[in-house]
Amino acid sequence: MKELLERRSIRIYDPTVKISKTEMTEMLEKATRAPSSMNMQSWRFYIVETPEAKEKLRPILYGNQSQLDTSAAMICIFTDLKKFQYAEKIFDKAIDHKIMPSDVKERQLRSISNMVDNLTEISIEKTGWLDGGLVSMQLMHVARSHGYDTCPIGGFKHEEIAEALSIDKNRYKPVMILSIGKRAEDGYHSVRLDSKDITTWL
Repeated sequence: MKELLERRSIRIYDPTVKISKTEMTEMLEKATRAPSSMNMQSWRFYIVETPEAKEKLRPILYGNQSQLDTSAAMICIFTDLKKFQYAEKIFDKAIDHKIMPSDVKERQLRSISNMVDNLTEISIEKTGWLDGGLVSMQLMHVARSHGYDTCPIGGFKHEEIAEALSIDKNRYKPVMILSIGKRAEDGYHSVRLDSKDITTWL
């Protein structure tokens, strides 16, 4: 609970501290235990860590240059509009782990097939924003447990980021960017509205 209450958005990191691929993968695997719509796990992560890759991000950021320059990485989180293509792979893995019977898999695949034809692209994208928000928050807390800090960034040119990273912009839609690294500042304290200001009891 203490870690939850003490999280800060960090804008300046120790640029000498890097995160290994092994540890980054471990953090992502923990973060992706977050829930997602129909367990389709539509989140996709692009780890921008080399100087060359970071420079591709610079023109599409409205600010946040200190995070770009000092972080160990900028994690660009997208949602995959073709997430249902992974349904069979997800269900097969569940069968291998003996947590889903084969007949349930077939029933689920039929249900998804019937449903997809009635879904609009924007409805799929909106669901992906929700999934992406859940996994992003979980990743921020996982990072703290590994001794790192983060800053969620929504201020960027959403319509240009996929192209800047040479990603299919028609399939992958941006959710947010998370800077991550070893903090070199304490970050700003902030306040929250009282629960009575935001809660209605019915």
